[in-house]
Amino acid sequence: MKRIFLIAAIFCSALMVLQGCSPKGAATTQPLKRGNITGNWVLNDITFEGIPQSSVKSLFGEGSYTCFVGSTWRLTNSGNGSYSLPGGTGCAAKTQTIYWSASTKEDTFQFKKIYEGDKPKNVTEGYRMLLASTNGENMVIKTPVEYGSATAYIVLNFNKAAK
Repeated sequence: MKRIFLIAAIFCSALMVLQGCSPKGAATTQPLKRGNITGNWVLNDITFEGIPQSSVKSLFGEGSYTCFVGSTWRLTNSGNGSYSLPGGTGCAAKTQTIYWSASTKEDTFQFKKIYEGDKPKNVTEGYRMLLASTNGENMVIKTPVEYGSATAYIVLNFNKAAK
């Protein structure tokens, strides 16, 4: 009988040691941090989930989504920022001042367009998106849009701009 208890105790001890050394699932994914969002970004690719790209006519009220490919986004730690559209076929070059924020608890990224003389606190309209991932070098933001009776996404894929 003592022998059975001794074997059970050794087995339980070994199991606890192995359990303590095993990797946790949450540790493999990097948490979203505001520090991973600030900086200069290049929007290098736009993809679509649940919606045909031909049905997307404009993005952020600026015109065609294609005008945003290659745009640079400056996101400072203070929340001030801007995006610059490169211009091209059918697209005007433009720089738009924005005020942005991110909630790492809700995994959201949002911004408001700020025009000459505006104060961010007085601007009530803006854009709220899902911050799908960011690691300081790459960032994916999903813009929800209604398509039919479901929510679809315009997916913005950013790379950190070279300094």
